[in-house]
Order: sequence, then C-alpha cells, then structure tokens
Amino acid sequence: MATAKEDDLNDVIEALAESYRTDARGARIGRQVLPSREATIEILELAFQIFYPGIYGRQDLEEEELRFHLGNLVATFRAKLARQLELSLCYGAEQEGLAANAESCGRHAKKVATMLVAKLPRLRAMLVADAQAAYDGDPAASSLDEVVLAYPGLRAVTVHRLAHELYVMGVPILPRIMSEWAHAETGADIHPGARIGASFFVDHATGVVVGETSDIGDHVKLYQGVTLGALSHPRDEQGRVIRNTKRHPTVEDGATLYANATVLGGSTIIGSESIVGGSVFLTKSVPKRSRVALKPPELRVVESTGTGDEEYPMEFEI
Repeated sequence: MATAKEDDLNDVIEALAESYRTDARGARIGRQVLPSREATIEILELAFQIFYPGIYGRQDLEEEELRFHLGNLVATFRAKLARQLELSLCYGAEQEGLAANAESCGRHAKKVATMLVAKLPRLRAMLVADAQAAYDGDPAASSLDEVVLAYPGLRAVTVHRLAHELYVMGVPILPRIMSEWAHAETGADIHPGARIGASFFVDHATGVVVGETSDIGDHVKLYQGVTLGALSHPRDEQGRVIRNTKRHPTVEDGATLYANATVLGGSTIIGSESIVGGSVFLTKSVPKRSRVALKPPELRVVESTGTGDEEYPMEFEI
C-alpha cells in the first residue's frame, strides 16, 4: 500500500511526464541524436593536453616518450571528436527536417575530424602567439607557464580557436557547446563564429562578450567587460530575426579596448592601432590611430567633521 508521501511523489512524476507530452520544448524523449556535453568537455581537455604538453595532463613527460604519448592523445582526440561530430551532424539534419542517416553522418564526421586534426599544428602555433601576447601585455605575468596554466583569457581563446574551425566547417551545435563551456569556465563569452586574428589577448576575461559576426585583426587587446555586440536584431516582414548578416563590429590590427568599452553594430569599425578608453559607448566607426575617451566625470567629496551625522549626509547619486 502506497504511503501519502509516495502518492505525492507519484503525482509529481505524472505531472512532469504529462508536461513532456504536451510541451516537448526543453526535452528530448524518444530521440537519441544529440551530442554529449560531458564528452565534449573531455575532447576539450584532451585538446589542452595536445596544445600545452607537460603543462596540462602529464607533467613528467620526457623527450623520448613524447611521440608515443602524443600519438595516444591525438588518436583518442580524433576518435572522441568523430563520435560527437556524428551526433552533431545527424542532429543538424534532424533539425532541418531531413532523415538522420547514421552511416552518412559517420562518414562525414570522420572526414571533418581528420581535417581538424590536420589543423592542430597551425592552431598550436597561433595559441603560443596568443600566450606570448598575454605575457608581453601583462606586467603581472611572471612566466609563460603562468599564463598557460592560470589565465582565463587564454583558456577562452584556446577553446575558441578549436570551436571556430568546426563552425567554419559547418558543424552544428558542437562549437556552441564548446564556447559556452569556456564562457562558464572563464567569464568570457566568445561566439565560435567570431573571426580573430593572431596574437590576441583578453586581459582578465571577466564579462568580455564577442558576437558571432565580429571580425578582429592581429595584435588586438581586450580588457574585462568589453562588448562587441549588435545594435539590434533585424527582422523580416514576418517579424522573424534575419540571420547571417554582419551584426557585430570590426576591430582592426593593433587596437586596444579598455575595461567596459561597448562597441555595437555591423558597420562599426575600430581603426587599426586605435585605443578605446574605459566605459566608452560607440556605435560609429573611428579612423586608424584614434584615441576615444569619455570626458572625466565631476566628483563630489564631502568631508566629515566628526560632529554629527547631520553634517555628513549620506547621498547616493547615479
């Protein structure tokens, strides 16, 4: 005989099951084609070991065993990636109303995985340049090892370099899982579609947002809280968001954007070697070698005489 508590639990279970039947949003019942977030994180962790051997993963590596160790890492990386790519490609076909053919998805997945593995040496060279840019640009950094192990900006950029390659190859959903994991880990939200040049440095990382159609040149530095965003979402006659348009800014070579600067709009260009000061809000282009800053705010300082609260009013002005 069921107890009152069990009856209450049964009621909750039945209500939840009914909600899945009547509103399938946010649930996938009876459909198995979906990449695994946990397996995707494993792939990223393997990538960190490949890009930064002896720093991530095993720290006792010797030269004579490096090739064997690397062979195992890359083979495992490719196999795990191919499986998640297969699921992602079949998921994408399903979303488009097409029949998800596992055999066809599997063949395509292996091809994409092999193509990405072939890019690993080039990606590593870019990431070493990113790490060097962080070290050169931050006097608080004591070594390149510290940058690689501890800096969230480099961690976010590492994931982005990998996710961007998959995005360019047309892989659905998987690049976004990667970038949002990096977002949660580092505080930097870089869409995998953003194009980012060489020697990129995100200082502090927290609150940085880089939109999908952003185009960033070489040797660019972003500080915390910088947003490269869209002015608005253009819509068609039916009110639906128009996709695949240039919505986010272009930042040319050598530009620096300081803390909490906001730059919006697909036609907005920050000219090369420009400096955009903290808390600046920009919706129009600036030429190369510009210096953009806000006028200093007017501050009020009230000195306490220590003779009573009435002589030291608590004023909060925004």
